Amino acid sequence: MMQTENMKPYLSSMNQRTPLQNRAMHKYFTMLAEELNAAGLDMKTVLKPTVDIPWTPESIKNHLWRPVQDAMFDKESTTELTTKDLTQVYETLTRHLGEKFGTFCRWPSIEPDLLSNQEE
Repeated sequence: MMQTENMKPYLSSMNQRTPLQNRAMHKYFTMLAEELNAAGLDMKTVLKPTVDIPWTPESIKNHLWRPVQDAMFDKESTTELTTKDLTQVYETLTRHLGEKFGTFCRWPSIEPDLLSNQEE
């Protein structure tokens, strides 16, 4: 069973996501792509049954994160997410991938070097 209580993105209010949260979100996309690829769970396994397609940070965002975000909050862009929305999308996606595929990718640390050079 996954333990995500201490792995949640930091929440302080219902404000729009912060620049730090944005960097963490894009770092998470990279980390999750690496985790799914390492587990042999390419896009074919998770989404499309006919073609071997490795995950990329952009495919994580477009094919996993955004559909959950849109279904939960009717928001197409990640720029529309509040800090609470971001946490709820992360928790939902993490729970689903853990239950269905046995994978877990923690939310990135707030250590500045871990989040450096991530898409704004």
